Amino acid sequence: MSTFILLLGGDLVVTERLKSQIAGARVLAADSGIRHAAALGVEPELWLGDFDSAGQHLLETYAHVPRMTFPRAKDKTDGELAFAEAFARGASRVIMCGAFGGARTDHTFLHLTMATAQAANGRAVMLTSGREEAYPLLPGHAVYDFPSGTTFSILNFCTVEGLSITNAEWPLDNVTLPFGSSWTVSNIVRGQLEVTTRSGMAILLADLGFLQ
Repeated sequence: MSTFILLLGGDLVVTERLKSQIAGARVLAADSGIRHAAALGVEPELWLGDFDSAGQHLLETYAHVPRMTFPRAKDKTDGELAFAEAFARGASRVIMCGAFGGARTDHTFLHLTMATAQAANGRAVMLTSGREEAYPLLPGHAVYDFPSGTTFSILNFCTVEGLSITNAEWPLDNVTLPFGSSWTVSNIVRGQLEVTTRSGMAILLADLGFLQ
C-alpha cells in the first residue's frame, strides 16, 4: 500500500499516534500546509498551489522543494489539487494532515465532504489534525483502533439506514439516523469500536486530545 500525506493549511498537533500513522509515507504539500513539514520531520516531494498564503519565509525556507504552480483564479482548491496529484502518483491511501481548523471553515467542510466523495469512489482516506481524526463512513462494516475512552461522533450528510454501533457507551442496533440529527454526537469508545451501515453517507469524527 502506497500512503501519501497531504500537508494542508489547517491546525496540526504532532503526536506519537500521528507519527506512527505517517511513517514511511510520501509527502505532498498544499500552499501554506508546508509549514507542518518541520514539525512532522518530513520532506515534501512536491509543493503545489497558488502560493497566496505561504508567505515569504516559507517560500525561502522551502525554495528547494519542486513546485507545481497554479493561478489564484482556478476551479479547485490547493487541497483538492494535491489530492488528485497523490492518486496520479500511485497513492492507495491518503492522510490529510491539517484538514481541520485554521481561518477557513469552508475549507474544513470541503475536506470532510471531498474525502467522503473520494471514499465512495473506492479511495482510502483519513483526515487528521493530530487531536482529531475523521473517517468517511459508507455502507458496510468498519473497525477502528481508537483507544477506549475516545469521544466520537457520526455526522451524516443524508439519512443513514441500518446504522449499528458496537463497543460504545451508547450502542445502536440497526437504526435509521435522520439527516441533521444530533443523535450520534459525543459517544464514547468502550473497546474496539465497530460501525455498520446499510445505506447513506456520513463521517466519523474522533477526539483524541486526551492522549496528548
